[in-house]
Amino acid sequence: MQTQDKRSQTRRKVFAITAGAAALGLGVTATVAAWTDTEWVFGGDGAGGPGVGTSTFSVQQNTVAPFGAGTWTDEADNPGGEIVFENTGIDATALTPGDSVYAQVALRTSTTSVAGDVDLQPAVPAAGIAADDPAGLLFAALDVRVVTDDAAFTCDASAFSGAPGAPALIADGPLATTGGSAAQALAAAAGSVQYYCFEVTLPDPVPLAGGATIDDYMGLSIAPAWEFQAES
Repeated sequence: MQTQDKRSQTRRKVFAITAGAAALGLGVTATVAAWTDTEWVFGGDGAGGPGVGTSTFSVQQNTVAPFGAGTWTDEADNPGGEIVFENTGIDATALTPGDSVYAQVALRTSTTSVAGDVDLQPAVPAAGIAADDPAGLLFAALDVRVVTDDAAFTCDASAFSGAPGAPALIADGPLATTGGSAAQALAAAAGSVQYYCFEVTLPDPVPLAGGATIDDYMGLSIAPAWEFQAES
């Protein structure tokens, strides 16, 4: 009798639990939904803007001494900015054997640029500039020297003295084949200026090409163009 009473009590408890679950609408095998949440992050600049991007590298030139702030330009294509060769008492467009003429340019990075190096390449004919040297005699006969410094200096024969503290000589040889012997560093954001002085000389005696005479070199004209190859 006691065993039957216990069995009856157990059946009543199971029925009560099942009935309670059904009343809640859960069903005996139902699962309870969980809370959900999401979190995001983005790469910013600390002020709510984009925080990932690319740097800028840009070299500028100035051909107008004393190289004021308002005369820096970008000249990425041949022929580029114009430098004017001169020397006291000598007309650069009417050289005589032994004459030398001088021109200068300054380089820097732009105010938004990263740092980089520049390397002077050998001269080539300026694009779109009319010249009168059909056989290339004058271009092949001229010599060039280039000195450079990170401080401004006078661009004339004195710049090529080689004395202690004088600008560094980076090019010395035939115009058509002579480039810079070393690269120059430019600081970021216009933080430094590199100054260059070009000397072009008609040698005495003039080195005559095969089959040419000295008369063939008279009355010619050229427009040499130099590229500074820049790398950040």
